[in-house]
Amino acid sequence: MGIRQRFVPLATAVALTGGLAVTAAAPAEAAHTAASGGTYLYFDKNWKNPSNSRLYLVKSIPNAKDKVLAKYRAGSGNGGRNGTNECAGMQGWLPDGTYRVLGHTTHKAGGPKGINGYAIQVQDMLCKNHHTKRTALFVHSEMKPDGTQDKPKPGHDNPYRWDGTNDYYSLGCIKLTPAHIKDLFAKAAHHGWPKRLKVVK
Repeated sequence: MGIRQRFVPLATAVALTGGLAVTAAAPAEAAHTAASGGTYLYFDKNWKNPSNSRLYLVKSIPNAKDKVLAKYRAGSGNGGRNGTNECAGMQGWLPDGTYRVLGHTTHKAGGPKGINGYAIQVQDMLCKNHHTKRTALFVHSEMKPDGTQDKPKPGHDNPYRWDGTNDYYSLGCIKLTPAHIKDLFAKAAHHGWPKRLKVVK
């Protein structure tokens, strides 16, 4: 199901976040999810191009449709033969489901070729075969532990620098550009940090 079918249009204003247009209403499946309000992340998978999926920051509105606060291009999976197989460890995108957000940091130090800088960790999740558990799952980008960009390495991918659209590919995590993950952190700090991530196909 495409994203347009999951949104209920409103006559309210459309916001711009990171150069992307954002509608004012949240996905229909996500409406009425939290009577007490709060925010959550919502990852909408793009089967035709997983590296061009969408991550939303959404606010729960009691007794009304939930509201999108921000929308970003995002990728998950390595783009290969198993890139859309949620049970393929270190290859496929995240399994569908609702994840607890375990924490966030702006200075993660993942070591050589690891996850560094701005990162949001979510819980481990069993995939649809009910046997394979996907672990070490994050929303992250490519940067140095202090959140800055490393120098380019012509002819080589630099894991500490966003080199282009190929960097949306991952070993299963959700990836954003450095500018977008920093914008997400700023908006989450302003509106309240999400406690859940919803992943849907």
